[in-house]
Amino acid sequence: MTVIATAGHVDHGKSTLVKVLTGTDPDRWAEEKSRGLTIDLGFANATLPSGAEFSFIDVPGHIRFLRNMLSGVGAVDGCLFVVAATEGWKPQSEEHLRILSLLGLQRGIVALTKVDQVDDDLFELAKMDVEEHVTGTFLESAPIVGVSALENLGMDDLRSAIDNLISDIPARDHGGNFRLWVDRSFAPAGAGTVVTGTLTGGALSEGEEVSIVPGSTKARIRSLQSHHRSVATVEPGNRVAVNLTGVNHTDIKRGHVLIDANRWHHSAMVDAELAVLESLGHPVTRRGAYSAYIGSCELAVKVRVLTQDSIQPGATGSIRLYLDRNIPVIPGDRFILRESGRDETVGGGLLLDVSPVLTAATATPDLSIERVVAERGWVEAEELERLTGQRIEPTVGKWVADPEALEQRAQALLESISTAGPLGLDIAGLDDYDRAVLESLDDVSVDAGKVTIGEPVDPLADHPWVQALTAEPFTPPSPEGIDRAEIRELIRRGTVVEQEGVYFSRDAIDLAVGKLGAILAAQPSGITVAEARDALGTTRKYVLPILAYMDGNGITRRREDLRIAGPRMPAQ
Repeated sequence: MTVIATAGHVDHGKSTLVKVLTGTDPDRWAEEKSRGLTIDLGFANATLPSGAEFSFIDVPGHIRFLRNMLSGVGAVDGCLFVVAATEGWKPQSEEHLRILSLLGLQRGIVALTKVDQVDDDLFELAKMDVEEHVTGTFLESAPIVGVSALENLGMDDLRSAIDNLISDIPARDHGGNFRLWVDRSFAPAGAGTVVTGTLTGGALSEGEEVSIVPGSTKARIRSLQSHHRSVATVEPGNRVAVNLTGVNHTDIKRGHVLIDANRWHHSAMVDAELAVLESLGHPVTRRGAYSAYIGSCELAVKVRVLTQDSIQPGATGSIRLYLDRNIPVIPGDRFILRESGRDETVGGGLLLDVSPVLTAATATPDLSIERVVAERGWVEAEELERLTGQRIEPTVGKWVADPEALEQRAQALLESISTAGPLGLDIAGLDDYDRAVLESLDDVSVDAGKVTIGEPVDPLADHPWVQALTAEPFTPPSPEGIDRAEIRELIRRGTVVEQEGVYFSRDAIDLAVGKLGAILAAQPSGITVAEARDALGTTRKYVLPILAYMDGNGITRRREDLRIAGPRMPAQ
């Protein structure tokens, strides 16, 4: 549903127009009614004769209430710009037009009000005055409709213009994650806490849990209303009233935001593109006390100009904003910058990077996802979505990797594999990045936790040392000159048995068990070490480790100076 903001100088008839168009008085407070001017934001909605529905955000026009105006125009689709034919263009008209332009609005209507109080010549002069001031802005080709709300003059033409405006506004993207900047919080009798705002991003549904930022409070949505109708789900782009349970209305105010906290990046430092107003009488530097307006919140900020010392009036440059608190933002969010000391609007623009990793001296921010990835090398896809607002499929494992960083790691991994020796590289020693890269490599093989280049080939098959151990089973050669990793792998496989620092082939152990088992079958009372030595034709140096191995594995048992058959002695 389309959201339209009113804008224009105080007492030019914005609220009256809204009331006639919608039947709702947007001035809610007694002070507003008694003083005849809008102090706070007002809200109303209507259905046009065509059936198109839209919402109005009526913003205050007086300079002293500019902060309230800024909090209301952050999520609108178009504007109804109001200028009184009796007074013409005013400084506050210019201020509002600048702000709307900086916020990226591209469509609007100009309502030239109070035409019943001027003659035709004055009306034409007022219209020419408006045309001159909007030249070069997004309102340059906007229709200018003369109206008198009190006399109902031109109101049908204005409704038709609004209808055309709504049909010209593209549909909002319903993807992304929901975010509701709060512009009002109150407690109707018997309803608990209700907050209102314009929903952006994804949808909101009854029963859903939301996080309230700033802070860590969680609340649940009891019910939803849009355009005074109860609904189960609200799509983005709609004004919505959210009835919350689990939070007091005094603990949530304008500038707070409802989100799914796990799906948003919270930042207190952002890089942005700042378009400085041409009318500003001085360059923008880091000096000064600034306020930034993002969503419905006002933030005290420090400014650092990037890659240069200042930005001249009418120019655009990059800045780094240091916010006074964390807020949930994504690149593309718009902001307005004001200098508090001079009480003037400086400019505005787009957030480009919500989590800068480069220093202010080297940062060159833009909206490209490739830059975000390149500056980090590797980014988890879920984190990248929080940083950019866009879902990108992982390029390797769970990460989106910079091509250069990925190629460097792949080459380093291949080098490690090729120099790891015949047994290959132990996968257990790889980190998560290398494990992910390994899965994407061609011409590598993984076997028994080892990775090698090419098709899997057993480097230990027919190992010459194992053949030597088998050839001299009971007087085995030492492992001198044999790679320790190969020895460990042969032992792990069971091809080689190590006992008391002496190495035997598995065949040698099996042969010893057979020979001694045959003797014990005929001589169950047991055999001595000397008898075992003679039976195997070896020396004490080798027979003692063999007997120790057999004792330890239950093949024999030691009874004083004799060995007898153990429970695991094979049947003879």
